[in-house]
Amino acid sequence: MTMTIKQLHIPSQPNPNGSVNVVEFDRVAGSLLNEILNVEEGSEFSFPLKDSTARTVRLRYIPFCSSGSCSWGGTMASRAVCNGTHCPPNRCDWSGEKLLLKLSFPSVTPASEKSLLDHCREQAEGEYVRVLDNLPDIYWSYDIPFNETNTPRFDLKEEFEDDHRTIRLLRGSIQEEIEPFSSLNTASECAQVFYDIVQCHHWVHTYPQILHQDISLGNIMVRAKDGKKYGVLNDWDLAFWLHERDGISTSRFRTGTRLFMPHKQHLRRWRGPYRYRHDLESLFYVILLLATLFSSPSKRAYNSLDDDEDSDEEDGDEEMMGYERWFTQGDSFLHDKKFKIILVVSWQPHLTHFFCDFFLWLKRFHRCLYDGFTAYSLHIVRQRDPLQQVPHFDNNTLDGHFSYMNFVLIMHRFCEEELETRNSEWREILQEHRKVEDNEGNNGK
Repeated sequence: MTMTIKQLHIPSQPNPNGSVNVVEFDRVAGSLLNEILNVEEGSEFSFPLKDSTARTVRLRYIPFCSSGSCSWGGTMASRAVCNGTHCPPNRCDWSGEKLLLKLSFPSVTPASEKSLLDHCREQAEGEYVRVLDNLPDIYWSYDIPFNETNTPRFDLKEEFEDDHRTIRLLRGSIQEEIEPFSSLNTASECAQVFYDIVQCHHWVHTYPQILHQDISLGNIMVRAKDGKKYGVLNDWDLAFWLHERDGISTSRFRTGTRLFMPHKQHLRRWRGPYRYRHDLESLFYVILLLATLFSSPSKRAYNSLDDDEDSDEEDGDEEMMGYERWFTQGDSFLHDKKFKIILVVSWQPHLTHFFCDFFLWLKRFHRCLYDGFTAYSLHIVRQRDPLQQVPHFDNNTLDGHFSYMNFVLIMHRFCEEELETRNSEWREILQEHRKVEDNEGNNGK
């Protein structure tokens, strides 16, 4: 497909001359949206570029549709190839590139994924240019407003007179195709990818000052380059500028991938603000569910727990059954289960054999969460005592307990081996930390 949409042809209905139907991007009426969602392999999309030229790409394979189909608020990603229809002869700058066409339905209000990532590229100069290995490459992006006044979403917005149901637009983009997390082969590769994600997240939060807000297993991708594999933090549709956080509707803070949301986000009464530690909490759940439910990066541990008749790991199976329910239950259930994990100081996960070496990471992440929320509870109690002078509490890091610093100190080493720290700032910090450890070790002798 392509989209104008002054004229729309449905892929399943061939033109009389036998040619492939093409949709052109322009402006979409709400009544035509269902036609756009019926994309399939072989559909073509044409779209205008800034220089008044156009491009046409053909869909080859659709590896991802959220909820199994493209729908309101969903996302579709499809491999694509440039037809070269509108390109100068032998001068297509996408020739030989692995392309991905992404269609999504973000809110009208936030900045586009491409504008955020373009700003990151402008900031990634000198030593920081390495962070581009951990960010997706978007070649083109185009927004299509449409009339949504006849949809249930608009009716809800009118009834509640707020942003609970935000008006959305159709956003199309052409991106570099990168590999899914399931392409990894070893636990050490997985660890390096997760470590890359934290380093990238820190840089984007610190310098361009953007917060991702949707850490999930599906948004952690892999780029193979020069014989190495790099973690790529993908899908910035829900990201926002930090300086605009105070002006964002509170309903925006309750968006994301439900399975991996920080526990507070599941509370209907929660009004934010969303902080970087919430993304780190989401990463904790990503690693926990992966290491508990998967026997490798690409394979679930069991199709059904009943299939494993020979298993004697009853505690692990019971825990696995509990995590399986996370996929089907609602916000109240997920909040209670996640909060229970945080509050139990003796909590420990039962991991599959492939991911067993993540046990130490998970225990340390959990201890950071436990100590942080214990400190927060004590802070709240102190605030209620009018005679006590209450010291400042850093809510961004739960008073230093759940921070980038602690994550890097935990993650830079896996199975007693050093992972690659990409950023020179973190390398210097780790070097100083090792000196302190060495001095403490010598003094203890």
